[in-house]
Amino acid sequence: MRKIMILLAIIIVGMLIPVGFSTSDTQVVITYGETTYNNANYKNAVDTFFATNAGVDLKNVDSKIITASDVNKISGSITGKTYSSDQVFSSALVDLNDNDDLKVSVDKSKITTITGDMYISALKSSGITAGHVYVTSPVEATGESALAGIMNSYEVVTEVEIPEPVKEAANNEIYTQAEIVKNSDVNADDLSKMVDDVKEEVQVNNVTDHTTIVNIINNYTTINNINITNSDIENLATSIEQTQNVQGDVNSYQSQVSDIINGTGSNETNGLLDGLFN
Repeated sequence: MRKIMILLAIIIVGMLIPVGFSTSDTQVVITYGETTYNNANYKNAVDTFFATNAGVDLKNVDSKIITASDVNKISGSITGKTYSSDQVFSSALVDLNDNDDLKVSVDKSKITTITGDMYISALKSSGITAGHVYVTSPVEATGESALAGIMNSYEVVTEVEIPEPVKEAANNEIYTQAEIVKNSDVNADDLSKMVDDVKEEVQVNNVTDHTTIVNIINNYTTINNINITNSDIENLATSIEQTQNVQGDVNSYQSQVSDIINGTGSNETNGLLDGLFN
């Protein structure tokens, strides 16, 4: 009788779980730039990087396409720069199976401006503190547009939407640092470290005054011997001020995803399986 009950339970579970559920790794998502996705050679190059570096079977991974329209919704309001459908190359893979800490691996042979530390800083400003992110492109690209895809991947995996003000602040941070690297010929890693130091002081002291943030940036440029223009300092202060002003939204988002990322949240399917086999 017990064997019959177990067999019935297995049959019921098989009927309830959607086809393909067991073969799809729901903790991994790839977002392709639409230019890359629409070109077989480009897509193959990106897939090769992901498969080699992330060590995952891409056949079992969900994917989404990030269009120029998706990127322009963010970049248009920040820099006024818009992209066409043949200009979105950057692609990203997010793996939440590796969730001990936030890591970003950037294909430095293709991503020319944005560094792994810059992505980490922007993502942490958004409340994202776990997962392993891989970023690449089939051709040389600055990497600015990749953040939109990375954030979209986290939304797909966790099924929690990142608040729009948080997305805009994080992307503004990336775009601002990219502009400073280009305008002032500053080492990207040095700039990223300095920005992290400034953000930490601003957050610890809950600074929201623009002039005070400018003064803090000036202090750290002197300490780190980094020369950037007054215009870049103003823009960076505005970006950090924006990040500080969305902390309420960040905390709200983080509380929603923390259980999911840490594996402590409730899961209806797991609960169903536990109940049946108990």
